Amino acid sequence: MLTIGEFSRLTHLSVRTLRRYHEAALLDPAVVDETTGYRYYSVEQIPTAQVIHRLRELDVPLGDVQRILRTPDPGVRAALITDHLQRLEHELDRTRAAVVSLRRLLRPDPAPIDVELRAEPARTVAAVEAVVGHGDVEAWFAGAMAELEAAVGTAATGPPGGTYDNALFEQERGHVLVYLPTPVPPLTGRVHPVTLPAAELAVTTHVGEHDGVEVAYGELGRWVVENAMSVAGPVREVYAVGPRDTSDPAAWRTEIGWPVFRVT
Repeated sequence: MLTIGEFSRLTHLSVRTLRRYHEAALLDPAVVDETTGYRYYSVEQIPTAQVIHRLRELDVPLGDVQRILRTPDPGVRAALITDHLQRLEHELDRTRAAVVSLRRLLRPDPAPIDVELRAEPARTVAAVEAVVGHGDVEAWFAGAMAELEAAVGTAATGPPGGTYDNALFEQERGHVLVYLPTPVPPLTGRVHPVTLPAAELAVTTHVGEHDGVEVAYGELGRWVVENAMSVAGPVREVYAVGPRDTSDPAAWRTEIGWPVFRVT
């Protein structure tokens, strides 16, 4: 038997942590002295403690650690760990995108953006639309786009796009529409034909992951103000190059179209 102090040194888990794991029924001592309350551990528990240590280093919640340790099925254990690693990878991607945005914002003399004034004609597209909360847009977008691609298939005549009402940004909930251009938009499930009205747009291109797109939005908005343009209508995005085209986020291109009209 090993004392709790000896076991702590061997596993790099503090005494306080070992006590907490005991209270949570995550790692029970081999023996607890009924008189003194001292905890003793066996050498056979060292690998289990090391597994717990590694899982906690990956920020796996205690409840998930319990499930991983208690399930006898290796496949289930692997699935639980994989799910958590995917969440970590997603958070890492978001952190990287935030760092890129901050570096761009904190440059002393940011390069001017390229803006094109473009007249977009009215056109009918296959679309999915809904009123969505700002925090739910990403998940909603993924589901809507998957449904669109299944319905339109190879009949798409251009890249996907979307429109985003001002309320989505101002009130954190608003109308969102994603679409695929196609000669004859189908009517199936949530997919239906929608006519996008003609619009005058100030257009710039955001390069890279969509998480950093707010920097391009800010720069485009500044350009609009400085060039005596007035905003009217929902913002449009066109995903000229995206995950459906390449797995390299550095190659992604998102066109942001800000509806405008001249005031002078």
